[in-house]
Amino acid sequence: MVYIIIVTYNAMQWLSKTLSSIPAEFSVVIVDNNSSDKTLDFINNNYQQITVLSQSENLGFGKANNLGISYALNKGADYVFLLNQDAYLHPTTIEKLLDAHKSNPQLGIISPLHLNGNGDNLDVGFLNAITNSGLEHFNDNFKAQKLNSVYELPFVNAAAWLLPKQTLEIVGGFDPIFFHYGEDDNYCQRILFHGLKIGVVTDAIINHDRENRTPKKVEIYSSQYYKTKEKDYKLRWSNILESNYSFKPKLWELQKRRIKALLKLDFKLFSGVGKEIQLIKKHKSEILNSRAINMTKGRHYL
Repeated sequence: MVYIIIVTYNAMQWLSKTLSSIPAEFSVVIVDNNSSDKTLDFINNNYQQITVLSQSENLGFGKANNLGISYALNKGADYVFLLNQDAYLHPTTIEKLLDAHKSNPQLGIISPLHLNGNGDNLDVGFLNAITNSGLEHFNDNFKAQKLNSVYELPFVNAAAWLLPKQTLEIVGGFDPIFFHYGEDDNYCQRILFHGLKIGVVTDAIINHDRENRTPKKVEIYSSQYYKTKEKDYKLRWSNILESNYSFKPKLWELQKRRIKALLKLDFKLFSGVGKEIQLIKKHKSEILNSRAINMTKGRHYL
């Protein structure tokens, strides 16, 4: 039995197309992160068969998915399929992923190929993940229709993941230290640590209908700067594939920068670096606890 989990937040731009792409035989659970548009009204008026877990606050991607996964497991799910609110299935997508897992039971995450919203090219974020994994000619092979049936990768983003129950029993859910961004990287690290693999099945397809946004320049020592640093530090030091995770070298580097700033009477730099040091110290125990939990097997966070 497969349960499809969709986390929504102001999803009206895509929701009709997303839900209409799902074959009728699959159970759907939507976890809504306190949408302020007509998302809930649309679901309640048009898809009464869908289970909706409505939240009073935005829990972020990982925690919300964990709620949906827990619900599905309690209902006896053998698989959960995580689908982004802006992604559309093809009729046989899940069927082909299930077949691939039966042929490759070592796969802990099974992902389809991600096309863009128009379906005329690969999704840019997906292609970046592929090429960063060392498959430089993947796009050329895609255009020439010369792809292998399954590719093993160290990472694929969580827009469309099929997770077998065994994966959830071994690895658990998403680590709640991440709010939005970083949780899928962390989960892939944990998959590999526990001896499972990540596969992309190239004859299973979704369309990921997202904008190709140009990253905005983040002003140093702005609130967004510290949010980005928090995510980056958590991702770096919570990676259980890496045994060298000492905080000391980074803290010492920042302390030296702070002293130099003081000697130069650069009080903005002195203050900014000080806040970064405090940021690391604030989250150090949380990161260490995350590592300890994630190195063990179990239904963590579910």
